[in-house]
Amino acid sequence: MGSLDGLKILDFSTLLPGPYATLMLADMGAEVLKISSASKPDIVTDYPPFIDGTDISASQAWLGRNKKTMFLNLKTKEGRDIVKELVKEYDIVMEQFRPGVMDRLGLGYEDLKAVNPAVIYCSLTGYGQTGPLRDAAGHDINYMSRSGIISHAGREAEGPSLMNFQIADIAVGSLNSVIGILAAVNYRRNTGRGQFIDVAMMDGCVPFNSIDGAAFLVSGRQPLREGERLNGGCIYDFYKTKDGGYMSVGSLEPKFWKQFCTAIGREDLTEGSVWPENIAEVKAEIRGIFETKTRDEWVEVFSHYDACVQPVLDLNEALLEDEQIKAREMVVDVKLPTYDNITVKQLATSVKLSECPCEYKFAGYPAGYHTREIIEKLGLDYDELKEKEVFK
Repeated sequence: MGSLDGLKILDFSTLLPGPYATLMLADMGAEVLKISSASKPDIVTDYPPFIDGTDISASQAWLGRNKKTMFLNLKTKEGRDIVKELVKEYDIVMEQFRPGVMDRLGLGYEDLKAVNPAVIYCSLTGYGQTGPLRDAAGHDINYMSRSGIISHAGREAEGPSLMNFQIADIAVGSLNSVIGILAAVNYRRNTGRGQFIDVAMMDGCVPFNSIDGAAFLVSGRQPLREGERLNGGCIYDFYKTKDGGYMSVGSLEPKFWKQFCTAIGREDLTEGSVWPENIAEVKAEIRGIFETKTRDEWVEVFSHYDACVQPVLDLNEALLEDEQIKAREMVVDVKLPTYDNITVKQLATSVKLSECPCEYKFAGYPAGYHTREIIEKLGLDYDELKEKEVFK
């Protein structure tokens, strides 16, 4: 039994943030029905790479895990009527259109609340349902930039740096949606009432200003690139090794700093701090020291010290070889449905529950696979609806 058994979710979301949110919920036992358009490509799940011998993309197999999937044309009256019928059973809705789109379709919160007063309706957008940017398009890079967090990230000489991972999408959009939905479920359990959840990816980036943001609101001092404790202004940084690899150094506290200095043979540096006045000079010395050994040689050195120092691993090293990731079972083998004897390696959900751990029952089905099953379960004529382009 999963921790979220009994929750039923209609998922209209696309791309990454919404689908990852419902993936986490599905892994924890929620029943998720993904609704998509057969005529509108999804630039995440419909594109390569594809799993060998199949027409399933790696992203579809991952983000579609533990979910059913159907096609619906929401521009048809019949398609909208089917949604209203489904929401009587699937009483949590996840959508990711721009503000007002679902309202114009007659499928907004108030419309579905009229069908099921207990419905929980989560709208995940870039800038939220209010404000001058509510209708603006955006991506991860835009939400982070507008929130202020990029202004004190990157190198002083080079400016902002691009990152090949999605903070606004996953750490903000996905996780805040999951938190909001579960909070609303608890409220409904206590009161019987559903509610509307407004999650904006830019909103969620604002608290990522964290310590420096809190300090700015009190002092008015702007944090500077490579001028703060955690952005290169002190010893906390990456250091290149002899073979072109990198080590990450997080030896902030005195006890870790002492261990670090001992490990590199510079006990004299412990007399200072991780943020001395001559930090540029100290970091230059440390960079020179790191360049005397390969990355793996430094890994061996620091294996004997508790200094908050770890190597920068590539994906092969991290996902397939790293003993810590193996021990935490963060890469799992999942059966690919509709194909005999094909399993795929996938990223696991990181929540570890002792009584009801996440289950990885099956990888994602081809988009729309369960359309006929769902339609016939509702007592409707699939072929007749198909002729009316309800599944287009």
